[in-house]
Amino acid sequence: GSFVMRGAGCTINDMWDADFDKSVTRTRTRPLASGELTHTQAMGFLAAQLTTGLGVLLSLPHTSYTFQVGAASLPLVVAYPLMKRYTNWPQLVLGMTFNWGALVGWASVQGSIDWSVIGPLYCSGIAWTLVYDTLYAHQDKVDDSKLGLKSTALHFADNTKPILHGFSALAAVNWMAAGYALGFASPLYYGGCAVAYSHLAWQVHTADLDDPSNLAERFKSNNQVGAIVFATCVVGNLAAAA
Repeated sequence: GSFVMRGAGCTINDMWDADFDKSVTRTRTRPLASGELTHTQAMGFLAAQLTTGLGVLLSLPHTSYTFQVGAASLPLVVAYPLMKRYTNWPQLVLGMTFNWGALVGWASVQGSIDWSVIGPLYCSGIAWTLVYDTLYAHQDKVDDSKLGLKSTALHFADNTKPILHGFSALAAVNWMAAGYALGFASPLYYGGCAVAYSHLAWQVHTADLDDPSNLAERFKSNNQVGAIVFATCVVGNLAAAA
């Protein structure tokens, strides 16, 4: 479900931004910007993605409640691509959108939302997104500035690194807070959170904000952060059940 709905968000983003993407070095070869695909084809693909997402949502337990929680994300999915036109914080809206699965996953298992757990888990995801997508946005800051588009990369400017170190710490604290709310006592869980934080800190510390290749490598390395957090959650659950 996350895979399909994130993909739908990316499709909508490319549809909204096709004209802008033509003027940005990194994105001018995207299928819609280059003319390889038409908007009609993109609409068909988006319809397939949304239908698949709906199918996943309707297959989950506690269907009625989970459906309501999942459907509540749609305004964010549609609105996010427009945010770079109106706010300096489009990465914040992206974080709110991309991490909605934290709510849906819990709702489908429990049939409710426990905000003592999901609140910090959702906030950790938003903080993490602000780190990696701000680094990502620095790749396009010159073109974005010329086009009048906004981003946290442009907004933070020379203060990017200290601010992102702060968001990295915020992500780690909230990962730990979510585990604490679940009653996780294993030091392995909190150690895993610390390892994930150290990876984020490494990304920020070693990022060259004027080197797109360096930034792309750090952005892609977040699959490692995800793997660490996932493994940490598994260990925390196994230790709690022992």
